[in-house]
Amino acid sequence: MITRIAFERGAVAVAARFAVLAVAAGGWLTGLLSGALAHGVAPEPASATGVLLAWTFEAHVIVPLLAAALIYRWATGVVRRQHPDNQVPRYRIWSWYLGLVAIFIALASPIGRYDDTLFTIHMVQHLLLVMVAAPLLAIGAPITLLLRVASPSARHRFWLPLLHSRVVKVLAFPVVAWCVFAAVMWASHFSSLFNAALDNDYIHLGEHALYLGSALLFWWPVVGADPSPWRLPHPGRVAYLFLGMPQSSFLGLAIFSAPEPLYAHYETLVRSWGPTPLADQQLAGGIMWAGGDAVFLIAMILALWVWLRAEERAGRLADEKLDREAAASARLAPGADRPA
Repeated sequence: MITRIAFERGAVAVAARFAVLAVAAGGWLTGLLSGALAHGVAPEPASATGVLLAWTFEAHVIVPLLAAALIYRWATGVVRRQHPDNQVPRYRIWSWYLGLVAIFIALASPIGRYDDTLFTIHMVQHLLLVMVAAPLLAIGAPITLLLRVASPSARHRFWLPLLHSRVVKVLAFPVVAWCVFAAVMWASHFSSLFNAALDNDYIHLGEHALYLGSALLFWWPVVGADPSPWRLPHPGRVAYLFLGMPQSSFLGLAIFSAPEPLYAHYETLVRSWGPTPLADQQLAGGIMWAGGDAVFLIAMILALWVWLRAEERAGRLADEKLDREAAASARLAPGADRPA
């Protein structure tokens, strides 16, 4: 018990350090890479059709997504051939592909084209990454698939030791995962990192990777599809999500309630169309507030449903065990086989 309490306190301290490092890194990157004070002119949407067709197909987005899809397809094929009676469930396969589609829409669709023009669009992009793509990818159970296709020597010499390493054990601890995700969201929105990401493509890519990585870490213990050094019980998953809702709500409310624009990029961008910077910011905060709450509410309902199904399955197995024991006792009872 004492060891567990000490570990939990140490885990919280690690999460606090992550928050401090995120803020410090944001300030350092801003001073190093964002030198422009003016932020140019916003692209003029020629028509609704032009906006809908404003897709971009950049290599740094397409190549990783295509690689992730092809590798997953190859791995599921290996499992199908080697274990025809224990294949990867179809819902996991579709979930993985839908997660990749969500990333593609967030980064390559018109959302990616106008994310540095309207904060509202930027917020939709971030919600797609952390609230849609991340849980879908987690349901795809990539760690489990990796362990299934790895050779026994690679599994025992590299992958399992890595999964149970000290670093992974700390990061996968639910309190740490929760705090890291919250720290990334708050520190990025209320530090110079966010504004720097709007002015520099490389920082913007790093921000996306930070959001997706922290979100995957957050959803890992909730989904519970992959092995983890820590197994969160079903009541803990519901509580985990319940506590995640207010921090997301408060962040959206803080952005919505700000009396002036938070980011110089949107404030100084020359734009002759759309809402004012402050109205745009308020709408973005409202989207985070309402959208985040909706996702957390759906996730809690699903977690409760999974919990109830697990309880029903456990009860059914217990009843079957009692029935077998009763039948065995009846057969062993004196005179059980004596004819009437």
